[in-house]
Amino acid sequence: MSAPARDAIWIHASCIAIAGAGILIRGASGAGKSTLALLILDRAALTDRSAGLVGDDRIGLTRLGDTILARPHPALGARIEVRGVGLLEATAASGSAPLRLVVDLVAARPRLPDAPMTGIDLLGLPLPGLTLDPATLRSGLAPRLVLDALAACQGVTGGTDGSVLRFPKPSEP
Repeated sequence: MSAPARDAIWIHASCIAIAGAGILIRGASGAGKSTLALLILDRAALTDRSAGLVGDDRIGLTRLGDTILARPHPALGARIEVRGVGLLEATAASGSAPLRLVVDLVAARPRLPDAPMTGIDLLGLPLPGLTLDPATLRSGLAPRLVLDALAACQGVTGGTDGSVLRFPKPSEP
């Protein structure tokens, strides 16, 4: 395996790609990042959407102009942790993906936030952000919310047909 790219920053997160659009999932250890990634990939597979795992646990982020590319850590590739089962190979995305949405898993969230999506500053670029809490994850709504939020993001052209919820464009960070 090759060494991680020097120009990348490495963060603790999971990342998937739907029709080439990267979704970065951040949160504390045990928050459900890998579980949410697998649930979204499962939903995509059921609806014949092009989808794959970019990486799990350690994601490299590189800014190229107005785009942030996410890629897997070379030591992990397209393996994902399934708690209580171990590391398993997953359907892989094509190596890297441009980020279009950041999902933050947090301990608590207001019942009625000011806006459903917020702006996130990542490597000096604004990206749409969606914040979810454990109750949302337990409810089973999280994959639907993430896919429909992705449909509202700039630069997303495919793989989001069948949206149920209409998200407004996110505010700037």
